[in-house]
Amino acid sequence: MEEKNTMTAERSLEIITEQIERSRQVVAKDTGRSLYVSGLCTMGMAILIGILIYLTSNMAWYLLYVLLPVVIFAADYYAKRGRPKAPVSFIGTIVDKTWLTFGIFVLAYFVFGILYNMLMSHFEQPDVYSRLAIRPLRVVLLLMGMTITINGYTLKSRWMVWGGIVGGIGGFIWESFYLTETLTGWLVDYTSAHYVGIAYGIIPAIIIALLAFIGLTLPGLKQKNS
Repeated sequence: MEEKNTMTAERSLEIITEQIERSRQVVAKDTGRSLYVSGLCTMGMAILIGILIYLTSNMAWYLLYVLLPVVIFAADYYAKRGRPKAPVSFIGTIVDKTWLTFGIFVLAYFVFGILYNMLMSHFEQPDVYSRLAIRPLRVVLLLMGMTITINGYTLKSRWMVWGGIVGGIGGFIWESFYLTETLTGWLVDYTSAHYVGIAYGIIPAIIIALLAFIGLTLPGLKQKNS
């Protein structure tokens, strides 16, 4: 009788373990799908904005980033249509909340920076504006790298951790020392009609798309196919 009870307890433990593992896999795939969709949307939005700025030399197109959460929500909803809802998990919740926090802080800072710069450009002289203007991209890249690193620790992905550290800090230093403008100056003369489009459209779009690929698309692809 005692042996039978032991076998029953062991079998119950095996069943519970199997159920937990199946739930973990479902959650991992669901989280991975969301990361993958978010990465593709972010990359697409960055490239679209970069092209629009290049064509128009109007940096107000940056305000399109405000629509990014709506685009991601709609795309994620479409990608998961007809699929069973994944159970709530600690890891999935942490990843979602981390990116949500990133989005709230970045959008608030980004919108403030753009509106502030637009006002300063109308009320201040060019030399004063160049000193007072807020450069949101450097802080956005730093926060994005930090978020990628935190999620790398959460998902136990070493390359994601190092990708976030190198990309975030490297992007911050790159923008702080105006290396985008320097690189653009090597490519075209600063008096060229293409200078603004390349310096403030194309190159920032490439940097943001690259970080989104490292921090969202790749880990999402890995998880959803695991």
